[in-house]
Amino acid sequence: MEPLIISKKPRLKKPYLIAAWPGMGEVAFKAANYLVQELKAVEFASIAPEEFFYLTGSVISQGVLEVPPLPQGKFYYWKNPAAKRGGSGKNDLVIFLSNAQPDLSKADSYARIIIGLAKSLGVESVVSFASMPQATDHTQDSHLWFAATDQKTKEGLKKYDFNELTDGQISGMNGLFLGIAKKAGLAGFCLLGDIPLYTIQIENPKASAAVLQGLGKILDIQINVQPLKEQAQNMENEINKLLDYLNLGASGQSAPIGEEEVELIKKTLSQLTKLPASVKEKIEKLFTESRLNIAKANELKAELDKWNVYKEYEDKFLDLFRKNNDKGN
Repeated sequence: MEPLIISKKPRLKKPYLIAAWPGMGEVAFKAANYLVQELKAVEFASIAPEEFFYLTGSVISQGVLEVPPLPQGKFYYWKNPAAKRGGSGKNDLVIFLSNAQPDLSKADSYARIIIGLAKSLGVESVVSFASMPQATDHTQDSHLWFAATDQKTKEGLKKYDFNELTDGQISGMNGLFLGIAKKAGLAGFCLLGDIPLYTIQIENPKASAAVLQGLGKILDIQINVQPLKEQAQNMENEINKLLDYLNLGASGQSAPIGEEEVELIKKTLSQLTKLPASVKEKIEKLFTESRLNIAKANELKAELDKWNVYKEYEDKFLDLFRKNNDKGN
């Protein structure tokens, strides 16, 4: 059985491919799914899941156990009205949306099916979305970051005043796919919305909205993200209620914990979160540089504070000064 199932093949004008999977904060999946709904994109193809996914357990609903369906990967297209009118620089869209990431041992063959169909439709550029865990607060705006597959694309994105991701990695299919697409000859970029480290397990519509606003600027497409912003405000209110309860207690009761403990919970959640490998590498590099030049310790301390991991590295950090003093004796 062929894994690619096509119901109809649309004719498109200079289409971009947008591909998304679930990930931290559901930033990518929620943004792409919202885009499909907002633009009323039309489904036209899918990938049969049997070759790329396997079941890991059963689900229980109202006391009845069932085997869940395998994840679905579907293709949608949207014809830009401006492109239809012959407007210059206007692009149609192909959107691939999967509600789960495939077995990463099969990620390459899975991605090449997507890329093969995209190329047959005239796609030359690929867009992915992702989250950017940061030591920020849930009440702050989500800032937008970008990473590009090539110098030309990077220079073209700089005019939008987004934050450039100069080092690091984008894990999972939302990052890997873009790299595979580059190897297949496609240019592209990833838009990343930052999210607080202590909320990576919580859906983050604020970051999804930031990602879509950035996409709208780049492709000159009107995308109404107000419903996402309203969801984000509701989410922020719920988190604030939880923190208020922890800080103040229920009406007429003493506070379960104080303000300092609330901050400690947030920092502890950050510490329990697995740091990106690129951040760990940067920290280790700064330790090495600080051993050679103690003036680098200020930059190292700032990085440790940024990620709320100073306590984890405190002994190692203080050793830098002990050893430096020993050298002076």
